[in-house]
Amino acid sequence: MIKGLKICGVSDPKTLNYILNHPYPSKFIGFITNYEKSRRFVEYKKLKNLINVDKKQLSFVSVLVKPNNEILEKIKDLNFDYYQLYDVEPQRTLEIKLKYKKKIISALTVSNKKDVLKYKDYYEISDIILFDSKGYHKSESFNHNLLNEVPNELNKMIAGNIQIDDIPNFKNKDFIVDLSGALEDKNGKKDINKIDKLLNLFAKI
Repeated sequence: MIKGLKICGVSDPKTLNYILNHPYPSKFIGFITNYEKSRRFVEYKKLKNLINVDKKQLSFVSVLVKPNNEILEKIKDLNFDYYQLYDVEPQRTLEIKLKYKKKIISALTVSNKKDVLKYKDYYEISDIILFDSKGYHKSESFNHNLLNEVPNELNKMIAGNIQIDDIPNFKNKDFIVDLSGALEDKNGKKDINKIDKLLNLFAKI
């Protein structure tokens, strides 16, 4: 059974408030914190105000690509529960976790089985392992069958151009499912109607 949903790339108060107040909110909400190439990137001052809200029972995730000490110090007091780390080695991941007292989602970008097996390096460090595509902000997909041998006990999340109508296909999988691009309009803005469709669909599974 799907363990929960993560809606990633939220960048405006209207979308955030809609999710927070939905009858079936997602378990996680992700914010692009330092990756300026992404159209979903939120500049620091805007981010600080955006997430200074009552999260209710949801978890806020800071999405960070190879973060340096400067950005980590800058965001350390913001309203985040998790840091989602791309391109961060295991030892550095552990240092960040211990210093900033945040839960960690280690993001592994996957194109082959060797990429999947890197989870073993983070198994005892990270709270969640995210298996994503190599596309980063481009919403590319990868072959999810590569994950068939990942142990059930691993707390895992899956991303990579997942569409709303794909959700029923995951109902017997023990993943947290992460969506972003599928919830946007043609201009790359989050679409409230698509978010509503996703959350209601998930509630019925």
